[in-house]
Amino acid sequence: MKQGTTGYRFDLCGAGLVALGSGALWWPEREMLVVSDLHLGKSERIARLGGAALPPYEALETLERLEADIAGRGARAVVCLGDSFDDAAAAAGLPEGITDWLLRLQAGRDWIWVEGNHDPGPVALGGAHRAEVEVGPLVLRHIAEPEGDGEVSGHYHPKARIASVSRRCFLLDERRLILPAYGTYTGGLRTDDPALAGLMRPGALAILTGPVVRAIPMPRQGGAG
Repeated sequence: MKQGTTGYRFDLCGAGLVALGSGALWWPEREMLVVSDLHLGKSERIARLGGAALPPYEALETLERLEADIAGRGARAVVCLGDSFDDAAAAAGLPEGITDWLLRLQAGRDWIWVEGNHDPGPVALGGAHRAEVEVGPLVLRHIAEPEGDGEVSGHYHPKARIASVSRRCFLLDERRLILPAYGTYTGGLRTDDPALAGLMRPGALAILTGPVVRAIPMPRQGGAG
C-alpha cells in the first residue's frame, strides 16, 4: 500500500487499485475509472420539492472533476456505481448542455451505469445498464451486501472526522471497498455509524480524499470519527 498526492495504491482480492483524491477509483490494469453517487440534478430536485434554493452548479463542478479524472488517467472504461442522478425526474430534466457533456465523455469509451436506489439508470443517455458488474475478481454494485466478497460499492457516502475536519473517504478491508460520494452536493455518513461499522471488518482503513490521499484506521464508535 502506498499513499501520496497521486492516490493511494492497494490490492483488493488480487486487483491492483488506486483511490484518487477526487473520490474516484482507478483500476490501471483495466484502464477503468469507477465513481459512485454523482447525484446530478440534486439542486433541481430540492427546489422542485419546495426546499431551499441552491446554486444550480453542482452538475458542472462534478462533471469538471470527472472529465479531469478521465483525461488524466486515459480511462477507456467508466463505471458509475448508482445514484448517478438524484431521481428519475432529475435525470430526465438535465439541461441540454449537461446531457451533451455526458455524451462527449461517453464517446469512444465503455460506459456502464449501475442501478442505484435513487435512479433506475438513465436509459436515454446510452451506455450499458446493469444491476451489478463482475470484472475479474471483483463485483461492482451500488449497495454492499453483508456477505459480499471482492466487492466494490457506494451508497453510504462515508466520511471520517479527524480533529475538527471531516473528509470524504473510501473504506477498505480485505474483502470489500466502499467508495465516497463523488457528487458535489452530497452529504456523508460517519464511519462510526452502525451501518458502516457492521459492514467493515476489524482493521479496516479509511482512505481520506483531498490533495494528499492517506489512509488511517477506520474511526469507530468511541474513536476519533
